[in-house]
Amino acid sequence: MIPLIPVFATELGADVPMAALVTSALVVGQLCGNIPSGWLVAKIGERFTMVYAGLAAMVAGVGMLLASSLMLLTASVFLLGLCAAAFGLARHAFMTTRVPIRFRARLLSLLGGCFRLGVFVGPFIAAGLISLTGTELSTVWFLLGCTAVLVVLVLLGPDPERTIPVLLKPTGAAVAEDSGEVVTGSIPVADQRGVFRTLWEHRTVLSRLGVSAACLSAVRSARQVIMPLWGVSLGLDATTIALVVGVSGAIDFALFYASGQVMDKFGRIWAVMPALALMGLGFVALSFTHDIDSAMLWYGALAAVLGVGNGLSSGILLTFGADLAPDRDPAAFLGSWRTLTDAGGAAAPVAISAITAAASLSLATGLMGVVALVGAAGFLRWTPRYVPRARD
Repeated sequence: MIPLIPVFATELGADVPMAALVTSALVVGQLCGNIPSGWLVAKIGERFTMVYAGLAAMVAGVGMLLASSLMLLTASVFLLGLCAAAFGLARHAFMTTRVPIRFRARLLSLLGGCFRLGVFVGPFIAAGLISLTGTELSTVWFLLGCTAVLVVLVLLGPDPERTIPVLLKPTGAAVAEDSGEVVTGSIPVADQRGVFRTLWEHRTVLSRLGVSAACLSAVRSARQVIMPLWGVSLGLDATTIALVVGVSGAIDFALFYASGQVMDKFGRIWAVMPALALMGLGFVALSFTHDIDSAMLWYGALAAVLGVGNGLSSGILLTFGADLAPDRDPAAFLGSWRTLTDAGGAAAPVAISAITAAASLSLATGLMGVVALVGAAGFLRWTPRYVPRARD
């Protein structure tokens, strides 16, 4: 669905800046969904949060099918972002409290790889469906089918909250003393302090590594927006755009486990630096290619470069968040961490839309490259201080 959202928007009459704004509703929804999702997980647990998120995603899909205006399309995309926040927060808290540190990065990279598998397969399925049916709406029907299967699997499958022991004490656990025994059950992710108070208490690390992580999140989000928009601005059809994004996703997916191996064996910095450097330089280079004769060739080549960079960043934000979270109270910090990183992801598409409207898509692309290089500098400066070699 991601590479086709700008196409849906343009078919409803949006220009390129407006299409970018509609696409940004996905990450804005993720940002706005962190706090209510945390409350929901605390109340009903990870499993049923995923069920309700799946049902809500189906409502969003129906809204996209029926969308006859940009307002309804934007609202539906926003709702999908809320559902993504619910899934993401439940998974992150679950893994942080149950995965041993010695292979944490590899496990979280595998988690990121599961998402990348969908990003890899999805555009190719979209291209095939469009070729067979002649309409982009067939991809929405596919989304509805996948989500329905997901809800059934989560409801009928084994409940991991009851079968996998907790290694860390859950947030807000009401115990008089630490018996040393494992705890089963859902992981509350919202305590009495709340996300915003936690943001203040951990403001030093969040203003340094957190802002660097927000830069990485912004660049990832920018990649999802810029690559389809760049294809639209070059006059490519939906099938071609989906294929280019799919090839980039294939490269991205192929490298997801390598990221975890590098982080666990050599340190976090050896994965995050190459990732941000490649994406930063890739965006800067792409910004100079729009009006040259070989623009389409450069589009495909640099999409591959960005795929390599994003693949090397698999699991990085999850791993840094888990590393920095306090052992006895990880969930509230993770809510703050995800709020900050999601803010970076939400701000990037809005900034791209505004810069494109005021100047050009090329300038917006180049500035995203600069953001990536700034993030790389931040990680290089602060990682040795806050993620020492003993945990890195």
